[in-house]
Amino acid sequence: MPEPRLKKILSVFEGKKGGLISILQRVQEEFGYLPEEALAEIADFLRLPASEVFSVATFYAHFYLTRRGDHLVRVCQGTACYVRGARDILETAQHRLGIKTGQTTEDYKYSLERVACVGSCAMAPVVMIDDDVHAKMTPLKMNELLAKNKEKGSEGGLP
Repeated sequence: MPEPRLKKILSVFEGKKGGLISILQRVQEEFGYLPEEALAEIADFLRLPASEVFSVATFYAHFYLTRRGDHLVRVCQGTACYVRGARDILETAQHRLGIKTGQTTEDYKYSLERVACVGSCAMAPVVMIDDDVHAKMTPLKMNELLAKNKEKGSEGGLP
């Protein structure tokens, strides 16, 4: 029996053909990642082999099979950002959060990713925290931004 939140998502697609990617997107929005149990339920629901659902989920980089942090820190490594010090900014974030790129903090507050380009080259170097763009970053600004937000704790989100 599917988890109630998953059951609700699947009910929207009842009687419709296809929809695998849309279902995966909705499930990830709800859970923050794609739990293994959910992939099996989705396969049953769509009458697809579990291997096909897993293949689609692992093909696209924006789907996650492991739990992510409450906040996603993405450091742009595109050319414009890189030549303006993005590597040092990424290293600062790794040090401050105590994790490497692609990892999540033990308390599940932050996940850290390096991205190829966020499309804001004129503001390079750029860091995105959730949907917020932080422009003209430096290692010092990155350190201050993360320190300020770690102090906030559960009081609120990130600026």
